[in-house]
Amino acid sequence: MADTADTAASKAAGNTGFDYDVVVVGSGFGGSVAALRLVEKGYRVAVIEAGRRFEDDTLPKTSWRLRKYVWAPRLGMRGIQRMHLIRGEAGVLVLAGAGVGGGSLVYANTLYQPPEPFFKDRQWGHITDWQQELTPFYEQARRMLGVETNRFMTPADEAVRTIAERMGVGDTFHLTPVGVFFGDDETKAGEETEDPYFGGEGPRRTACTACGACMVGCKVGAKNTLVKNYLYLAEKAGVEVLPDTTVNSVVPREGGGYDVRVGRTGGLLRRKRRTISTEQVVFAAGTYGTQQLLHRMRLGGQLPHISPRLGELTRTNSEALLGVERMTGWHRKDDVDHSTGLAITSSFHPDENTHIEPTRYGAGDNLMGLIRTLLIDGGGRAPRWAKFFVEAARKPGTILRGLSVKDWSQRTIIALVMQTKDNSVTVKEKRGLLRRRLIARYGEGEPNPTWIPIAHDAVRMMGEEMNATPGGTWFDLFNIPTTAHFIGGCVIGESPEAGVVDPYHRVYGHPGLHIVDGSSVTANLGVNPSLTITAQAERAMALWPNRGEEDARPELGKPYERITPVAAHAPAVPASAPAATRW
Repeated sequence: MADTADTAASKAAGNTGFDYDVVVVGSGFGGSVAALRLVEKGYRVAVIEAGRRFEDDTLPKTSWRLRKYVWAPRLGMRGIQRMHLIRGEAGVLVLAGAGVGGGSLVYANTLYQPPEPFFKDRQWGHITDWQQELTPFYEQARRMLGVETNRFMTPADEAVRTIAERMGVGDTFHLTPVGVFFGDDETKAGEETEDPYFGGEGPRRTACTACGACMVGCKVGAKNTLVKNYLYLAEKAGVEVLPDTTVNSVVPREGGGYDVRVGRTGGLLRRKRRTISTEQVVFAAGTYGTQQLLHRMRLGGQLPHISPRLGELTRTNSEALLGVERMTGWHRKDDVDHSTGLAITSSFHPDENTHIEPTRYGAGDNLMGLIRTLLIDGGGRAPRWAKFFVEAARKPGTILRGLSVKDWSQRTIIALVMQTKDNSVTVKEKRGLLRRRLIARYGEGEPNPTWIPIAHDAVRMMGEEMNATPGGTWFDLFNIPTTAHFIGGCVIGESPEAGVVDPYHRVYGHPGLHIVDGSSVTANLGVNPSLTITAQAERAMALWPNRGEEDARPELGKPYERITPVAAHAPAVPASAPAATRW
């Protein structure tokens, strides 16, 4: 499983003259789906992943294990949590995942299907009936990811339900749909059992213990990460995964196909660079990674025909990260421990556009507490940082207690806020003094929100119900929102003037290139995007032909036609298994 780029490529080389039929860049939700579904159709597939491979017992014990938790490879940290600060007039702090399995290693297990406005967004709603066309693929994604309703009701959920009732929207409160193995009548928390999803073709699993550490890597083995479903099955079927390998460029070959130039992640020496040849490339490096790579290659001339729409309609899911924290003293054994449960256990909708989820870290996972501070409203003439100093002068005790993150995860519930509103930023690449970097400016639609008033109202109510202090982040004080769900920028359109990819996820201007990660999510969802990324990738791969057979999709650039999905000749999951492919 740990082949190097050289040895894997030499093993795979066949009579096509390419090392692989398809190279997938990234191993997150889109990339893992692509790998499995294409190997089932007979393609020789390699997955290139910048991050390292983790086993359950090698994941970080807490978020303070920086080498395993934080992603900063030049500093020797190859952890699972990426943090990217995109500067500019519409700057944003992006949280994302790293490692074999991509965002599934750090995501909060939460798998909602978005509401109707997503499918009817003006960017793509006129192309087809997306809700109808994607429905069978959402269902397939749920089966593969093992979605069921959260079984743990926590004190925070009781408080959130009360808040929903106070706001007159009690009927919108519900427990979350999650990708977690809870066990069954014969398998209790912490116990191991045979594969429950894939007819014996998947790995053994351990039932959830409600430790709350989902977003720092599930050490129990209960979280349905991609290394326990799509990617596990793909490798078993022959896909080569190349970890610790960064794609530097993708260059068209004379006569067709592409050279994928790679190097060891964090390596500076040219001798560590290699070239892999392939007929087709699937970009699935996450929204930040895919955009960064495509901007570089478009401006550098390697892929000059990528649509100028690249970077436009980039979305933050209209998000905010708020929360409440008990500041009444240090944690005591008789206090409520908010670190137990799943990462996200419930949610509600305070209005038709806004969705709020109570979110937690496990005990000891206190690193993210360093970015929290007082809740400061936006608006008005005074900048928020100035308002902060006024508020701090009024509450010096709160500020002093907030300097410590001792037991932070046990005293805190984060409020993850998302919206379906049509707002966006435009991301472009700018040459800096030492290197190029991405910047963000205001985009189409409404301005990207720097604060969400109804969310601030809800968080203050949470503080009242939970005897806790409401808060935001230090970045909020400078109108830099934080998003865990950075999407868009390579959106679907009916032409290269409208989008970067066509409705089959093929890149305009460069036949043989495809995009199936969060960057091709075309509108704000108002819910966690992982299920949608998976469903879109399932649909895109279902429309590929089996290797060597005729392609039913119209030629790149031709008008969209709805076609029948193509069944794989060698499915990895038995037809009798719960997660068998059914459309």
